Amino acid sequence: MGFPWRHRGDDAAASNQGTQPDVPHAEVTARGGGVAAGGSIIGSALGENSKVTYIEQQYVSINRREVEWPMVIGTVPMLASAFQPRTELRNQVDQARGHGDAVILASDTAKPESGIQGLGWPQGSAAQVMSGGGGVGKSQLAAAYAREAIRDGTDLVLWVSANDVQQVITAYAQAALSVQAPGSTGEDQDRDAQAFLAWLASTGRSWLVVLDDITNLEAVEPWWPDSLRGTGWTLATTRLNDPRLTGARRAQINVDVYSPAEAAAYLTTRLAHGATAHLIDDQAAALTEALGYLPLALGHTAAYMIREQVPCRIYLERFSDRAARLDEILPRWADTERYGRQITTTLLLALDATDQDPLGPLARAALRIAAVLDPAGHPAPLWDTAALTAYLARHQPTSTPNPAVVAGHRRGTTPPLITSEEARAALRLLARYALVAYDGSADGHRAVRIHALTARAVRESTLEDEHRAVTIAAADGLVDVWPDLDETQRELASVLRANTEALSTHARKSIWASGCHPVLQRAGKSLIKANLPRAALAYCGAMVADCERVLGNDHPDTLSARSNHAVSYQLAGRTSEAIALLEQVIAGREQLLGHDHPDTVTARGHLATSYWQAGRNSEAIALLEQVVADCERLLGNDHPNTMTARANLAVSYQLAGRTSEAIALLKQVVADRERLLGHDHPETVTARANLAPSYGQAGRADEAIALLEQVVADRERLLGHDHPETVTARANLATSCRQAGRTGEAITMEEQVVADCERLLGNDHPNTLAARANLATSYWQAGRSSGAITMEEQVVADCERLLGNDHPDTLIARANLAVSYQEAGRADEAITMEERVVADCERLLGNDHPNTMTARANLAVSYQEAGRTSEAIALLEQVVADRKRLFGNNHPSTLGASNALSRWQSAVDDLGQSEA
Repeated sequence: MGFPWRHRGDDAAASNQGTQPDVPHAEVTARGGGVAAGGSIIGSALGENSKVTYIEQQYVSINRREVEWPMVIGTVPMLASAFQPRTELRNQVDQARGHGDAVILASDTAKPESGIQGLGWPQGSAAQVMSGGGGVGKSQLAAAYAREAIRDGTDLVLWVSANDVQQVITAYAQAALSVQAPGSTGEDQDRDAQAFLAWLASTGRSWLVVLDDITNLEAVEPWWPDSLRGTGWTLATTRLNDPRLTGARRAQINVDVYSPAEAAAYLTTRLAHGATAHLIDDQAAALTEALGYLPLALGHTAAYMIREQVPCRIYLERFSDRAARLDEILPRWADTERYGRQITTTLLLALDATDQDPLGPLARAALRIAAVLDPAGHPAPLWDTAALTAYLARHQPTSTPNPAVVAGHRRGTTPPLITSEEARAALRLLARYALVAYDGSADGHRAVRIHALTARAVRESTLEDEHRAVTIAAADGLVDVWPDLDETQRELASVLRANTEALSTHARKSIWASGCHPVLQRAGKSLIKANLPRAALAYCGAMVADCERVLGNDHPDTLSARSNHAVSYQLAGRTSEAIALLEQVIAGREQLLGHDHPDTVTARGHLATSYWQAGRNSEAIALLEQVVADCERLLGNDHPNTMTARANLAVSYQLAGRTSEAIALLKQVVADRERLLGHDHPETVTARANLAPSYGQAGRADEAIALLEQVVADRERLLGHDHPETVTARANLATSCRQAGRTGEAITMEEQVVADCERLLGNDHPNTLAARANLATSYWQAGRSSGAITMEEQVVADCERLLGNDHPDTLIARANLAVSYQEAGRADEAITMEERVVADCERLLGNDHPNTMTARANLAVSYQEAGRTSEAIALLEQVVADRKRLFGNNHPSTLGASNALSRWQSAVDDLGQSEA
């Protein structure tokens, strides 16, 4: 969010004129052919005219919601019914933990990971990392520790699948909000995740973080938890075995297969739990040896024996026969982890058994789908999509209809092909043979899981043509289940991104067979909507490179990938790069698709947003006017995209000081939305909220206040008292009251807004800072200048701490403080700070950015008030020339600066004549 500049007393430095008018922040959200996908022409804030300020303790009492301890974040896997405690391993882990060592559970049989450069793990963190080949029970042992921590009352237990670093970031961001980590806002996942790491390092609460299945050491390394106070520890699992994991007080503990005694105990206990202890015979030891004492293979075997009522001797015969014929499917050289042959053999035996069930062919097809997705799990509703049920239908036996399908249908009618219930029945069949884990009790985000080695064996036994069909069905299903609003279902979106990554990794050739599959573009947009700028930039940049390599520079998918990449540049604040790329996208789309194609119009909306961010308001308005005309011509006056385009253009007029045009257009938007969407529709209420500032800007304060009072009442009724949009509406109403001279009412409302923001969002949230800014402005207007300066000084420090010295909001916070210094008679401090602001704006924003010109105008006023008249006039002459060149002679900001320059020059002339 951007903080506006405070007015100076002289109209030369009326800094909001022409750039950020002294009105509450507009709330227009663009969709479709409007501006940036999922964004707005300007970000939502708590009053665009707010200064960044700090509220002193005596004014507001903080009332934050209490955190309920203990808490569990993430899904801890269930322990196997015959879970083996692995006493020797546990003793090694406990001993290392007692010494405060980081422990890596590694396998002597796992091959070192290649291609990992310069890993540097954090020093001194109490962490245990279990590493070993697949199927040896690392996650089960970690789950046992997690469940014991929960039973022991550990304050925080967090379990996260770490095979995709974005899942780690999302889980950390969720945890930051849950524990109310200082600095977490809910708006920037990267920042929230960092805030959580800082909380873990400093908290006195007990905690356990489990990072399950690390596959990329370099990616996870920046997110490794530490406990400076020794109250928490980290437990990780990985199939990697690299010497760089050790050192710096990190002990490596090898996890291998069961011992013969453990394998025998597992099989005996598992069969006893299944009331089939009689299946144990004199071949039990030979069977566990043939299975390589591998826990996963033993799990497959036990499930088969219980289901089929087969004793050890018979299963061993079937296993040996299958293994002898395995070279046809899995050559020995392909078994890179040593354990693949046992897993593949037990898998094939289980599939042979499922084939005897009427749902067997569906189960085999369903297993192929699960094998190309994330082993950590995918959502159960995926199996309700037409894409997956259609794929399963192609594998339904044609000769003998499934009784479950035919039941309930009259003879001679055509029964449905495959229902979602049949799909889930196939999953339950797979679960009975331990081929997948399926939680059918709830549609969780990771309700369907598969072991990585089982998945690998399935993929390697799938023919290439079938593999391509599986890939497309899974990709289509992911698109179908993806929520329209990622922001409202962040955890689900993270899981879907992880499944897209797994699909792309396992089936890269197939997913690009017919071009760039939409799920790949959807994952990039999801990263943008999740406000993950670094991840979005990396992903979208890679997508552009892939599209150019596979499809060519001029393919529509390549242009779409470049457009997403440009939006990720916008998100990261790299406006000039976004502009360059969007201009390239528009040129390509006009040439390839035509001037009037919806994608071309959308790209112009994106470019208008970037122009606005760069301070190129006149170009932004010209482009938005073109977008509105195109939408009206191509879509009609009542199309939602047309109304959104008009709303964005109206807000641009408002920001440029073209108030009468803004009012006329916004009134049309309000009327259209009331007619088409209804009086209470959220977009109708937003349209009214956008109209009110223009009334205030035009001096129609009573109308602005009346309209905002209606908006507040509507949002309280429709959304609730504590909804962020309701709080924003109250902040905007308070601002209008202050502008109308009703300062006492404004202060009362703004103190409540500050309290609400601190309670709902936390002390360091950007909207909390903006709320304090509004309050400080009202305090100053009420004559409480010393308190206002104290707040502003604190906010500058807060912005520097939270955002960095070069963030635009930090620059504006310093500019506002400088104005307050000047008005308080602290001229030297004001000039020193304003000179720094001018230099920073020129360096970071460019000479022609409106905020740079505002900073120069403020400095010119300070020079003039300090008696440095020649410097003031020279600087203001530059401001006037720049504003004429960029805004025109009749723009309000140009006129204000020109009038001030004329007065200053006349005063100098009068002084010269008097002295003469």
